[in-house]
Amino acid sequence: MKISGFTFLRNGQRFGYPFVASIRSVLPLVDEFVVALGPCEDDTETMLRAIDDRKIRIVPTQWNEGIRPDYSVKGFVYGQQKSMALFNCSGDWAFYVEADEVIHENDLPKIRAAMERHLNDPRVEALAFDFLHFYGNANTIAWSPGWYRSEARIIRNTIPAWSSESLFFNVVVGHKRSRYPRAAQAGATIYHYGWVRPAREMNLKSEASLKYWRNRASAAVDYAQIDAAVLKPFAGTHPKAVQEWLPKDKGLFQADPNHKLTRRERKHRRMLWLEKTFGLRFNKRHYRPVR
Repeated sequence: MKISGFTFLRNGQRFGYPFVASIRSVLPLVDEFVVALGPCEDDTETMLRAIDDRKIRIVPTQWNEGIRPDYSVKGFVYGQQKSMALFNCSGDWAFYVEADEVIHENDLPKIRAAMERHLNDPRVEALAFDFLHFYGNANTIAWSPGWYRSEARIIRNTIPAWSSESLFFNVVVGHKRSRYPRAAQAGATIYHYGWVRPAREMNLKSEASLKYWRNRASAAVDYAQIDAAVLKPFAGTHPKAVQEWLPKDKGLFQADPNHKLTRRERKHRRMLWLEKTFGLRFNKRHYRPVR
């Protein structure tokens, strides 16, 4: 069994992504790691090459700056970059990690075992992971239906698949149709740190990516403007690969006590109440579970 890892990058240093930790966390598991590297105006490429691992293969790419954001599929340029990296993978499985996602070293044997277990089962086209979304600092997670809790990150590399946007995979089933992949659980967790980096870097990223997603301006990010009800303490351990990158704040991140709930946040509060009261689960996912 051969395993590929892959991601795409552009100005990762400037935008505060822990991409070095992300890649290092996956390297012990994979036989190759493909990086679709777009044009950078910072030291991303230097930092990437400094990892100095023979498994890493850099594929230089261009970004289509003319992609229009007024179509139903937004963020398509991200899907293009993810797909280009995937198309350069040669493994039986292809493991996608975004530049702010890290794998815990304790989960690597579970992930390998899941790939081995399902390698010869054609029903299983992908493997899905649970997610921990850290928010504000390394001690706090955001937990609500507004934050995806499970997503497919490993795709079988022997089926026709691509990505229309970076979050999920599309399996091609005809000239005019595609669908979500059929996925089994990997039994492991993705640690997502995008909302831990300084707000200044988050705003730089948001400004740069805005044109790929919408054609109107958005407000600056203020981490404190969030519903405190969705913030929960994290009691586990962080992956070793990311520990030096993490901010050293102590305690639970404090939301603004005067924050006015948005319509979306009120909706998610109601959904959380239903979950706690009736044991329901409002999990948005871009895959079909295989039992």
